[in-house]
Amino acid sequence: MSDALYLSLWYPSLRLAALPDKLVAVLSEFARHGGEALVYSATVWPVSWSESPVFQQVYGRRVGGPAQAGKLGAEPRAAVEEAMELIHDDYAYEFQIGWDLWELEAGWGHAGPSTAPSPSFLSGSGFAEDDKALRSAPLSAQDEEHPGVLARWVRGPRLVRVIGFGPLFDEGSYEQEGHIRIDFGSDTPFLEEEAELDSVAARHIEENVRQLVDLTVGMEKASGATARLLWSELGESLAQRLAARLGQGN
Repeated sequence: MSDALYLSLWYPSLRLAALPDKLVAVLSEFARHGGEALVYSATVWPVSWSESPVFQQVYGRRVGGPAQAGKLGAEPRAAVEEAMELIHDDYAYEFQIGWDLWELEAGWGHAGPSTAPSPSFLSGSGFAEDDKALRSAPLSAQDEEHPGVLARWVRGPRLVRVIGFGPLFDEGSYEQEGHIRIDFGSDTPFLEEEAELDSVAARHIEENVRQLVDLTVGMEKASGATARLLWSELGESLAQRLAARLGQGN
């Protein structure tokens, strides 16, 4: 069953005036790790999630070639500065940005033997049990397509939400949620539990997991976070679920 995946980032003694720079640093990491350089939208929420936004701007997305350049999307700093003209302790600032991942196209399956890699690479330093230190070692995936594969893998963008919390928003929820929270959406691309786990599937899942690891580490370093936590809505560890997933093919 799919689950929602989040990353929370905390900063020591963070003042609200410093939050914009942290948000820009986090948003800028997407372009370095398989994502888009421009922000799709910005929304400002007052007091709690039950309230109506006090600001919302949809910049769009760059979907074409050079002719589209500069017409759709906003630079991270420009989007953050515009949204945070309304800066209050009890506001939350949400930005959406595109991030490309491999996913199994709906309606496609697999026929043929499974050639999944052994889950033994998850032990030791290859893959930390704690999602705060999520790591992945190379999988034994083939470079060529398996002749029995009917699955169709496509690489495309999903919108990720990056949210900066004022200290009083939703009764100080930043203490549990993080000063900045990244909502990745469904964890399906990192598990693909409906797909037959052959070498092709393993290769695409591996690439997605590595991209997730690199992005989370990049965000932590670029923004100066002192703590990070990768967590799920249902409270299950992605590392443990992936270990169980790989074990199914052996």
